[in-house]
Amino acid sequence: MQPAPARPLKAKRKWRGWWLKQLHSWHWVSAAVSLVAMLLFSITGITLNHAGSIAAKPVVMTSTGVLPAPLRAALPAAPAADAPLPPPVAAAVDHAVGLNPAGRPAEWSEGDVYVAMPRPGGDAWVSIDRASGRISAETTDRGWISYLNDLHKGRNAGATWFWFIDIFAAACILFTLTGLLLLQLHARHRRLTWPIVAAGLAVPVVIAILFVH
Repeated sequence: MQPAPARPLKAKRKWRGWWLKQLHSWHWVSAAVSLVAMLLFSITGITLNHAGSIAAKPVVMTSTGVLPAPLRAALPAAPAADAPLPPPVAAAVDHAVGLNPAGRPAEWSEGDVYVAMPRPGGDAWVSIDRASGRISAETTDRGWISYLNDLHKGRNAGATWFWFIDIFAAACILFTLTGLLLLQLHARHRRLTWPIVAAGLAVPVVIAILFVH
């Protein structure tokens, strides 16, 4: 009697080959997308962990200017809370002191207008005296390490960077999940696979329980 064709076995192998190909494709695509950002976030993870031992000397610069009288009159007497500067006034401030406060919320009082302009790795602010039109500005630069650390935390980096972090995190999740599934497919040929994975889980858990208080 002739043996029956091993169709189920062939189908299983074909399905496994297709699934393996898909996982490899998604794994390398997610790795390529997140490679540079993952390197950046890994390095800044180290610099953040050692922030207290990395010296940073802030560089502070001040500048002044004068708002023309016609634009001074354009400042509203009773603006809405946190209303930004009128566009012509913001443009004049940018021209006078090199800082563009357009679209940023302002703090309004009877005597002056104050606009905070925090940024990654530094700070800035602009103040306009209502009576004299004097523009005072200050910028603080804490260096490129502070800049990269703030990008890591998403601090004062704006909406575009906010969404970039989310997309990057999704790519990392895809990278790790496809890597886990690839480990599953290859585990029977590599006996240390699951002990090493278990160690990768157990080590941070044990450290957190025993040493983090």
